[in-house]
Amino acid sequence: MDYKKAGVDIEAGYRSVELIKKYVKETARPEVLGGLGGFSGAFSLSSIKNMEKPTLVSGTDGVGTKLKLAFLMDKHDTVGIDCVAMCVNDIACAGGEPLFFLDYIACGKNYPEKIAAIVKGVADGCKQAGAALIGGETAEMPGFYPEEEYDLAGFAVGVVDEKDLITGEGIKPGDALVGIASSGVHSNGFSLVRKIFDMTKEGLSTYYEELGATLGEALLAPTRIYVGALKGVKEAGVTIKGCSHITGGGFYENIPRMLPEGICACVDKDSYPVPAIFRLMKEKGNLEEKMMYNTYNMGIGMVLAVDPSQVQEALAALERAGERAYVIGETKAGEKGVALC
Repeated sequence: MDYKKAGVDIEAGYRSVELIKKYVKETARPEVLGGLGGFSGAFSLSSIKNMEKPTLVSGTDGVGTKLKLAFLMDKHDTVGIDCVAMCVNDIACAGGEPLFFLDYIACGKNYPEKIAAIVKGVADGCKQAGAALIGGETAEMPGFYPEEEYDLAGFAVGVVDEKDLITGEGIKPGDALVGIASSGVHSNGFSLVRKIFDMTKEGLSTYYEELGATLGEALLAPTRIYVGALKGVKEAGVTIKGCSHITGGGFYENIPRMLPEGICACVDKDSYPVPAIFRLMKEKGNLEEKMMYNTYNMGIGMVLAVDPSQVQEALAALERAGERAYVIGETKAGEKGVALC
């Protein structure tokens, strides 16, 4: 008996590391010290010494059951983007700049090429966010995960000067709500998605005219990363009073997280086009409208609260960043929460 016969292939682990080195290298920032393979990742903080009060902000998350679609489609090169997005978008919500990222992959069997594809996606996400991939872990766990399956999670650290933290404290009645378009379902609500549709290769390969893609392609579209977009808004001189990343819990749970007491967000649901994938899900699943807005992003991945006088500057900055953005409502005096108007 040896470790390999017990289900853990050390040589496959070495092979995985060799395959991912080139992707990790592509994410390097000047602050990264050392290379891949150490017991920890080192990152110099010399670049933040000019901040008045440098403040670390962090985020951790996973991809969830969206991974089940990747297994069925045998497509593993985009879920890493989802993993990074779920972490760095939360950091951006606080006004932070993501500095570095670490990933964790747990699998039933280490297939080096599959691990490399996953990490390539992580590296792609890190490059979009401007974060360095400075470490990670691949845990081969036979008997715990099926051989063809894995889980993926990540952790990111960013920095912001304390005076630039986005807290929502300055939001007042009459402020504008600017919504930035999502790329689709992102990485939330897939336990329900998997009940709505036929989760087979054939079902996911079905082409839908209204989607302009197969069902699997539409659902597996990676989560949009908004780090660059929010940086562009800030550089345009716009003060972001509040920021909400629309993840699990949809509008009803996430928008109130940026609101102070005594402020209600009134969202005009007809102010922007709801993507076809959500209309299809509602129809196929016979879902109530409130459940949709309480589960999914409904086409809006990020919501910003800005002064009405700065709306046009914000929209112009987002357009320059390659984003589609809309004025989707305003804040009003009232009980803290969200109302669809």
